[in-house]
Amino acid sequence: MFTGLVEGVGEVIERKPTSGGFRLRIATVLAPELAAGDSLAVNGVCLTVILAEHEEIYADIGPETIRVTTLGAVKRGAAVNLERPLRADSRFGGHFVQGHVDAVGHVEEIRQDAEFHWLTVSFPPHLAPYIVHKGSIAVDGISLTVAGLGTDRFDIMIVPYTMEHTNLGRVGIRERVNLECDMVGKYVVRAAELAGLTLNGVRPGEVTH
Repeated sequence: MFTGLVEGVGEVIERKPTSGGFRLRIATVLAPELAAGDSLAVNGVCLTVILAEHEEIYADIGPETIRVTTLGAVKRGAAVNLERPLRADSRFGGHFVQGHVDAVGHVEEIRQDAEFHWLTVSFPPHLAPYIVHKGSIAVDGISLTVAGLGTDRFDIMIVPYTMEHTNLGRVGIRERVNLECDMVGKYVVRAAELAGLTLNGVRPGEVTH
């Protein structure tokens, strides 16, 4: 379990093909705090550390992860958000993040508002019932608040600290990002489905604030 509070930005320094996928080697100052078998969220994807030594960690990417996340296209030199799992005795910030990506979205617009930035991110239709105005969503593993919501996109405001301490400061238009909806919302939607309720998603219209 993670919180969506990024601990550091690592750099992909090697992508080595394996029989079913590939192995990533990531440079990070978190490496001394990790060991083989530990979980680590990489751009919001829960991976297992295969090896941690010096200031580098290794993690394998399998076919399913390649299919449903952006890690299938990550390249050498890419900046990736990293977070270790939440400890039972830690203070809890952000929101509950499992590291199980629901879909890939696209950055449609980036606009500055004083020292802040607005990002508009599009999402596939099947995510609509799980995204709510003022609710939480993880974008590349970052816990963020949905500040505006439309039929197929949402707005998020990024504070300067987040821009400086995550990979969002390097993101460009039409770049793909991993999306994970709030876990609580998923259980609510599932319960409604089992109760026979029909979910139509959000109403048509522009992004509203």
